[in-house]
Amino acid sequence: MANQDLITRLDNRLDQLVNIDMGERGVEHLFEAARALQGGSLAGAAADALMAVPEGGTVILTTGSVSRAWITPDLGENDGPSGAAAIARALVLARNATCVMLCEETLLPAIRNTCQAAGLFPVSLEQAAIARADKSLATIVMLPYATEDAAGQAQAVQMLDDLQPDLLFSTERVGRNEYGVYHSMKGIDYGMGRARVDFLFDEALARGIPVVAVGDGGNEIGMGKVADHVTAHVPYGDSCQCGCGGGIGAVTGCDVLVTAACSNWGCTAIAAAMAARAGSARLLHTPEREALLLDTMVANGLINSTHGIVDDSVDGFPRQSHLAVAELCRTIVSRAL
Repeated sequence: MANQDLITRLDNRLDQLVNIDMGERGVEHLFEAARALQGGSLAGAAADALMAVPEGGTVILTTGSVSRAWITPDLGENDGPSGAAAIARALVLARNATCVMLCEETLLPAIRNTCQAAGLFPVSLEQAAIARADKSLATIVMLPYATEDAAGQAQAVQMLDDLQPDLLFSTERVGRNEYGVYHSMKGIDYGMGRARVDFLFDEALARGIPVVAVGDGGNEIGMGKVADHVTAHVPYGDSCQCGCGGGIGAVTGCDVLVTAACSNWGCTAIAAAMAARAGSARLLHTPEREALLLDTMVANGLINSTHGIVDDSVDGFPRQSHLAVAELCRTIVSRAL
């Protein structure tokens, strides 16, 4: 393993890279606020938390954003799934973890296929336990989460009791504001057909279970940690367009918040920081794998939500930018591998 001084320098470079505010969303303000609260690198703190998961432990992950559910609840966006898959893959390789991915039942097929393209074979909880014991297969468990408030609150208690997770991880998962409304970045009500997974994260925080969250806009799980800065600096952060009386900021907080101009980039940086700590290139989310996952998400109908079209741009950023970020993250940490 590389020495700590080198790791710290690499972590800071990863942070700087993925927080360049190319989309003009105000993420640099959120980044500065989160860094000040963390007292150091965000990607590094997330990597430390993930690498601290006990060998053979259990991690609950969530991603997936139902988009334009007033047309169809089967439509999801392509920021989130590939990043979550990259983190799950790194956790399985580094910690032999059982990774349980949660999303809406309507998005299960697309996110399952994205995880499989990342190298994780979808199995049941029982099958995952066998794979964890003999270390013969990299797996992912896919489970649906309730889309109504009361059911989401009840499922939160039951799921944490049953799974006893060591850590929860969220990326690009919209959370409710102080009035219980889930908003898009344009400030409209985006709650229909949306899994109420934020209740699970609230319950985990109340129980003292570590929570790591990634976001790029202020409306995601975890952004409650920098709520005042979302209100001050993010479009519609102080006043939405739906008439609820609040802004788009999510109230659910986290222990470690990773900001990025695109949430998938935040996950790419975390995986690179994990690879540096393990001294293993196997944990990297590479440009080659990113290309495969982009193609898989197109084939499964996940949309570029900024432009409202199924293509291999994410958040309006073209394909080559995502491959470039993966390559630059790999280059940054190459000295530690």
